[in-house]
Amino acid sequence: MTAPIGRRAFLWSAVGLAPVAVVGAAQDTSVAPLWQPGAVGRPRGAITNYENDPFIIDVERRLRCTCGCNLDIYTCRTTDFTCTYSPQLHREVIGLVEQDKSGEEILAAFVAKYGETALMAPPKQGFNWAGYLLPGIAITIVGVILAWVLLRRARRPATAAAGADVAGLSAEEQARLGAALDRLES
Repeated sequence: MTAPIGRRAFLWSAVGLAPVAVVGAAQDTSVAPLWQPGAVGRPRGAITNYENDPFIIDVERRLRCTCGCNLDIYTCRTTDFTCTYSPQLHREVIGLVEQDKSGEEILAAFVAKYGETALMAPPKQGFNWAGYLLPGIAITIVGVILAWVLLRRARRPATAAAGADVAGLSAEEQARLGAALDRLES
């Protein structure tokens, strides 16, 4: 068995600044051992073949954790080690897999038990289509209106520079208007 490597030796060897042999490196004695590992967090069960099974990961990524974190079950159970809901939901998924259920059957079982909120995305049927289609339609309409307004504004200075009056008055009418304004000011 090899001796454990200290933090400083590991960092130097990982950075590559010093050729430190990992085998037989001296242990860092400035850190005391952890006497009560159970006091650090909730104990985890034994790692099984189901922990990293691609089929189970795919199913768990489509199911929402019920702890309120708005993460999928897989992400919650692998990142939030204080969550007590995701390991239980993971065990439920494993139980359904052991009953030879397909992915869709597992999703249907979760929907039957927890409702549609158990899914990360609502099913594409019925009124849910509005949630999928309306944002894209609204963005397209707003984009078309914005492009139309910007094109109108871009054309406006070109017509004014060509000699056309913005108010639509002829030179004679502008002269009369100017004279009338001068009389009012005096």
